[in-house]
Amino acid sequence: MNFIVDFLIDYAGGPIPYLAIFVILLACGLGVPIPEDITLFAAGILAYYGICDIWTIIAVGLVGVLIGDTFVFWLGHKFGRRLLKKWPFKSFIDESKIELVKKKLHKHGGKLLFAARFMPGLRSTIFFATGLLHFPYRKLLIYDGAAALISVPAIIYSVYYFGDFLEYVIKMIKKVEGGILGVIVCAIIIIATKYYFSKREQRKNENHL
Repeated sequence: MNFIVDFLIDYAGGPIPYLAIFVILLACGLGVPIPEDITLFAAGILAYYGICDIWTIIAVGLVGVLIGDTFVFWLGHKFGRRLLKKWPFKSFIDESKIELVKKKLHKHGGKLLFAARFMPGLRSTIFFATGLLHFPYRKLLIYDGAAALISVPAIIYSVYYFGDFLEYVIKMIKKVEGGILGVIVCAIIIIATKYYFSKREQRKNENHL
């Protein structure tokens, strides 16, 4: 995280930091294994350090996630199941849950599209199935857009607003013996914890579907 900030600080006020966040979010939509939430977290850090304008980077984040979701929808609409056996699509679209998602889409429609933004483990599968069923694109844009208007600003602005606290924690970690190792260990713990709770939430969501 610090390396990215140090690299982009020379471009403060220019378009490159915004472009970097936008491209990474698009890559998330293409199936590159980069957590979308971590990218939005990085956007908040860039705003905190004054590298990006907070409202502009929020707008970039919104556009980036919606285009990424649109791309997954388009894949389902245009190519359907033909892609499910091919790399990299099989790595981020769960074929085993397509039929279940299709049933829930018929039953819940927009509610499921709204909830998908808060379901990282099923998000791409739901959007792909939405395209596969030839749901009207406007429904995806309305419901997914409404959810993105909540999640994207919430993540970016929270990191920006509490930036002083985050910086303090990072400084304290670096003061302990083996500071760099401490940062790495803490990062692993945070990622592992996030992964655990994400999987637990995913199982709960699957049970409710």
